[in-house]
Parts: sequence; structure tokens; C-alpha cells
Amino acid sequence: MIEKKLAQIEAQIKIIKTKIMKIGEMRPGSLTEQYKDPVNHTGSYYQLSYTFEMKCRTEYIRKGCVRDIRRQIKNYKRYKRLNAEWIALCIEHSKQKMKVMSKS
Repeated sequence: MIEKKLAQIEAQIKIIKTKIMKIGEMRPGSLTEQYKDPVNHTGSYYQLSYTFEMKCRTEYIRKGCVRDIRRQIKNYKRYKRLNAEWIALCIEHSKQKMKVMSKS
């Protein structure tokens, strides 16, 4: 029974790995529209804020690049979700494997 569960977990991990391999360009952060004059909503520009290697960064994004950056952020969020699922499955796999080893 435990061997069957291990095989199921391994199959799920394989599916997640395949999905991760299909993810294209990605980058962390959040993209917001800012205004030079916030009261009148004039002079809009886009700002990307993110943390990487424990450093907070902010970049200005041209309007022509906004669509691409949003796609990259979406891909990064998908990657993070899949990675979390993978880790959870690996933890469960390890626990099940220890059960098998303790019975031997």
C-alpha cells in the first residue's frame, strides 16, 4: 500500500516537473501604475517593485513593455505555486519512504 502511494507521489512530481519546464520567461514583483500628479491622475507611468537576493528593487517600465512584464509576473507566480506543491509532495514522499524503511 505504501509503495503504491509512493508511486502516485512520484507520478505527481513528474507532472509538476513537466509543467515547470514549460514555463517561459518569468520575474518576481508587482506592477503598479503611478501618476506624477495623483490628484488629477495625469502623467501615468508603470513601476515594478520586487525583492531579489534580499534586496528591494524598483524599476520603471515603459508602457509598451507592460503586457510582457505582466505575463512574466504571472509565470513567476505559477512557478512559485508549482514549486510549493513539489516541495509538499517531496516531504510526503520522504515520510512514506521512512515508513517503508522502518518496517524493513
